[in-house]
Amino acid sequence: MLEILNVTKKYKNGALANDNISIRVNDGEIYGFIGPNGAGKSTLIKSIVGLHSFDSGSIKLDNLTLKDNQIDFKKKIAYIPDNPDLYENVKAINYLNFIADVFDIDKEKRTNLIFKYADLFEIRDSLNMPIKSFSHGMKQKLAIISALIHEPKLLIMDEPFVGLDPKSSYDLKQIMQEFVAEGRIIFFSSHVLEVVEKLCDHIGIINAGKIVYDGSFSKINADKSLEDFFLELTENEKHN
Repeated sequence: MLEILNVTKKYKNGALANDNISIRVNDGEIYGFIGPNGAGKSTLIKSIVGLHSFDSGSIKLDNLTLKDNQIDFKKKIAYIPDNPDLYENVKAINYLNFIADVFDIDKEKRTNLIFKYADLFEIRDSLNMPIKSFSHGMKQKLAIISALIHEPKLLIMDEPFVGLDPKSSYDLKQIMQEFVAEGRIIFFSSHVLEVVEKLCDHIGIINAGKIVYDGSFSKINADKSLEDFFLELTENEKHN
């Protein structure tokens, strides 16, 4: 279980980027995290993965608290940012082996997983090429593979479908479903609300640093799409 409890993050000017946020994601769930630009999504995501500090509250995965167990916590997670920074001059296979070394994945297991996903995303023949020669979509596929090869408990994804072709998008959706079927957790942010609506068990909507909705999509009026609900809710908050 991922537990975010009363997390607050302030900017240097004192404004609140995240205002007392609490979220719980159970094992086996895909949690969709959405909000307007500048609402605080990326700030919270970077706090979860340990790239940002936060002023108060706690973030816990199973029995590990981020602030008290940073190394062990990070061993159990993987993060796919909206614009992955990869080592451009390194061959793709060397980059994947580097990630596997960081997480101490044995040679046989890493080889099986690397080729499994490289075949699925159709980049196996490109693994010996430098990453700088990859297209944006190929780099995105490589980032996804690097996040999966140590089989994390928690997978955090920020706009993972950007740059993917239709087949790869379909394959990633299948991977996500299989991932949570094994009792693991996905924390997923996207502006493509149709994808969030179809994939996610629970949805959190953030606006101006606060959670304005947290629940299952089934609780939303059956006559409304997620897009309608999102626009209605965020517009109402704007005028309150």
